[in-house]
Amino acid sequence: MKKLPEIFANNRDWAGDVTRRQPGFFKRLAEQQNPKYLWIGCSDSRVPANEIMGLMSGEVFVHRNVANVVVHTDLNCLSVIQYAVDVLKVQHIIVCGHYGCGGIQAAWRGTQLGLIDNWLRHVQDVSKLHHDKLTELKAEEQQLDKLCDLNVLEQAKHVCWTTIVQDAWARGQSLSVHGWVYGLRDGLLRDLGVCISSPKELD
Repeated sequence: MKKLPEIFANNRDWAGDVTRRQPGFFKRLAEQQNPKYLWIGCSDSRVPANEIMGLMSGEVFVHRNVANVVVHTDLNCLSVIQYAVDVLKVQHIIVCGHYGCGGIQAAWRGTQLGLIDNWLRHVQDVSKLHHDKLTELKAEEQQLDKLCDLNVLEQAKHVCWTTIVQDAWARGQSLSVHGWVYGLRDGLLRDLGVCISSPKELD
């Protein structure tokens, strides 16, 4: 059985580089976790949260799934949000999609991929909700990018409606929910203009 020695070599190089640049970093990291941000993003291997935001380990709490979906029955996602909000006291929840997302493409085209088709029904619901807006666009690339944007906005709204976030706001905790998109073509984040910090802003 192969043991992937190249990965362990890469790890040693990375740990050594971090230690040279920031002596004591791993000791400090081991003693506490105090991130300001929760990132809810796509599982796509091309979208690493820490690197995109220029943050080090320990600075962002991360949840990822295909097409960055937030479902009120997904106990995995809800547990991450609850721990981040109630225990870690993050100040910002970022829902971030990305252009060129395979999940978005499969949902829009109705591609049959297997079990994941059931998961992507959530994205198809978003496409049906905004069908007229999407079909106004003639090029498929534009349609996919717009669906990516709309999916982020819907999922950010879902985050806001969780009992976890609603309870945090009710007790006066400082917490903002953001909707962003990452561009694979240029490596840049785009703010979709969503920053919700209280229930009254949901309207």
